[in-house]
Amino acid sequence: MTVMSSVSVRPATPDDIEAITAIYAHAVTHGTASFEYDPPSVAEMAARQKALLDGGFPYLVAVAEGQVAGYAYAGPYRPRIAYRYTVEDSVYIGERFHRRGIGRLLLTTLIATAEERCFRQMIAVIGDSANTPSVALHRSLGFSMVGTLSHVGFKHGRWLDSVLMQRPLGPGAETPP
Repeated sequence: MTVMSSVSVRPATPDDIEAITAIYAHAVTHGTASFEYDPPSVAEMAARQKALLDGGFPYLVAVAEGQVAGYAYAGPYRPRIAYRYTVEDSVYIGERFHRRGIGRLLLTTLIATAEERCFRQMIAVIGDSANTPSVALHRSLGFSMVGTLSHVGFKHGRWLDSVLMQRPLGPGAETPP
């Protein structure tokens, strides 16, 4: 894996949404990281981004070669109020930018940003237990395996697992928020 020296990470803006939508559309259509079947429209992706940004959640893009190469965000893990200090991460990389260290850079920055915003736990819900690169990336950045929900999704003609991993942020559960 080669880390690109000319990659920068910055907060995402509404101007990035077309590139973000294209990256996600490819993942939805060809992969199993997302359990959606149909890629959302630009308008839907813009609404999702706005909801996260308005909620104070981190949403980042990686820029390489003058274009958005990937994106990551942390959103609410569950809607009930007691979960408000726990976030779920999502990381997507454009197809031509895979295996260049961009996912690691994005997730590392996302973790730090979530900690700055006083979140205490980060959950990874990894679609498809065969997604070993995502599992390995999360493990290398301090996530622990929590469990696997077997055969909970059906996509591309096969049953898929969801792998659950968890990482404390900042003081984690050692102190009250």
